[in-house]
Amino acid sequence: MKRPALVLLACLLFASISFAQQNDANAPASKADVERFLDAMHTRDMTKSMMNAMTVQMHKMVHEQVLKQPNLPADSEERLNKLTDSVYKEMPVDELIDVMIPVYQKHFTKGDMDALVAFYSSPTGEKMVKEMPAIMSESMQAASGILQEMMAKMTQRVNDEIAQMQKSDDGKSNKPSPSTPN
Repeated sequence: MKRPALVLLACLLFASISFAQQNDANAPASKADVERFLDAMHTRDMTKSMMNAMTVQMHKMVHEQVLKQPNLPADSEERLNKLTDSVYKEMPVDELIDVMIPVYQKHFTKGDMDALVAFYSSPTGEKMVKEMPAIMSESMQAASGILQEMMAKMTQRVNDEIAQMQKSDDGKSNKPSPSTPN
């Protein structure tokens, strides 16, 4: 009689441990879980690397804009590049990461975080982290022409729509003109 009771007790004990582990994995990710994940991803370093890559792209955009603008001082590109650099250097990386933690907690469980940490701690995951800044930089560079063209088209469409609105309004608007005193 004692033996079946002992077997039943052992089964219940193992089942409860298994159930607790399943529940633990399905529990919401804690702040510490997310921080482990962000550390495994080298998020601070990656963010700084991406900021550096964005700075390079911004310098190229500044250069193009300066070329299009006559009558700028000779040192305008240098001054604008310094401004751009200062904005990126002042980026509050730790604050950005702190506000991201609740977002990750909302979307991932403890088990998810454990699996992600395991992946990003693996050789493939480490390679992904190492290559990500270069991939992002090259992707931004590759997409910049398409995005600039899209923005130019959008700007043209907005301007065309405004012109059409003005044309169809034919002065019927009740808005006073800028030269008309109120």
